[in-house]
Amino acid sequence: MESKKPIFVTSPLLPELKNFIPLLEDIWEKKWLTNNGQYHQKLEKALCTFLGVSQLSLFTNGTIPLLTALQTLELKGEVITTPFSFVATSHAIVLAGLKPVFVDIDPITGNLDPSKIEAAITKNTSAILPVHVYGNPCNTEAIEKIARKNNLKVIYDAAHAFAVRINGKSVLHEGDLSTLSFHATKVYNTIEGGALICHDTDTKHKIDRLKNFGITDEVTVVETGTNGKMDEVRAAFGLLALDLVPDAIAKRKKIVERYRTLIDSIPGIRYIPDMENTSHNYAYFPIFIDKERFGISRDELYFSLQKKEIHGRRYFYPLISSFPMYKDMPSAAPSNLPIATKIAEEVLCLPIYADLKLEEVERIVHAIKNRGTKA
Repeated sequence: MESKKPIFVTSPLLPELKNFIPLLEDIWEKKWLTNNGQYHQKLEKALCTFLGVSQLSLFTNGTIPLLTALQTLELKGEVITTPFSFVATSHAIVLAGLKPVFVDIDPITGNLDPSKIEAAITKNTSAILPVHVYGNPCNTEAIEKIARKNNLKVIYDAAHAFAVRINGKSVLHEGDLSTLSFHATKVYNTIEGGALICHDTDTKHKIDRLKNFGITDEVTVVETGTNGKMDEVRAAFGLLALDLVPDAIAKRKKIVERYRTLIDSIPGIRYIPDMENTSHNYAYFPIFIDKERFGISRDELYFSLQKKEIHGRRYFYPLISSFPMYKDMPSAAPSNLPIATKIAEEVLCLPIYADLKLEEVERIVHAIKNRGTKA
């Protein structure tokens, strides 16, 4: 059952080229390549409908929406966040002139642990920036309660949570703002891109100014914004890719179900179960390696799988809090983050994408089983 080609952790969702070329020709003919063109406008409307939200602003990537969200709310001081995320989450806080304060995570989901948040709140705290890790929603009810009690804003990094719903309602309705990533590794992609979701038109107008340098007209600049606009080519790509998402999620679910069935028989490996009342997108399939029970460490398994052309990802490792620009902060001390430190040493995201064959899933798990002893 050996594969003829390497298996990587993800593969982009690609529309058919024959459908993309006419859109490219139309863009070429109209000579409108960026700055809120027709495809940009169409994609914003289509995404609002698909995701069940009222206000959405497109961006050129998934990082600038985080920065713009912080600017939009005019925050100052400290922002409580997670060390268990992609580094863009904390980088955006620093680039906005704010200080990240790290809080430990839930041992099952890897999301920010609400029970640890209040102890980290100071007179300088202005917001909480949690992440829906692997697309599994945070405990939004508990976080909202803490935010209201302490007069804090909440921005959700929902980079992984495209199309995720709780009790039939989009998770993007939670908090003051939410951000999405449309990077090629995500469930839905525009090659590279992102979005910022808000709840009213005035906030959207402000967001749209900030992503265009703070410009309001030909001679007026009113805010210190950046260039976060999405171009027409990627917007057109995104329109086509959006039609593929429901089928892709259905296929991902079958892949996850097969992984779980096979992994259930392997001692020392756990995965995150589906959350109650949640429509998942199956963006990632992380497993967690208990070295004592499994027989070898996560890193030993990771490198042995690479030799078999199975390329998983240690996602998220290292912790953000361990990087040079953060490690000397008091909140970054490993003693303050015992769960995050442990999970970062155990996690391995296995390959999952819509066209991954179930027989390949079986080969991957078979390879894992063969490394499950010290022999």
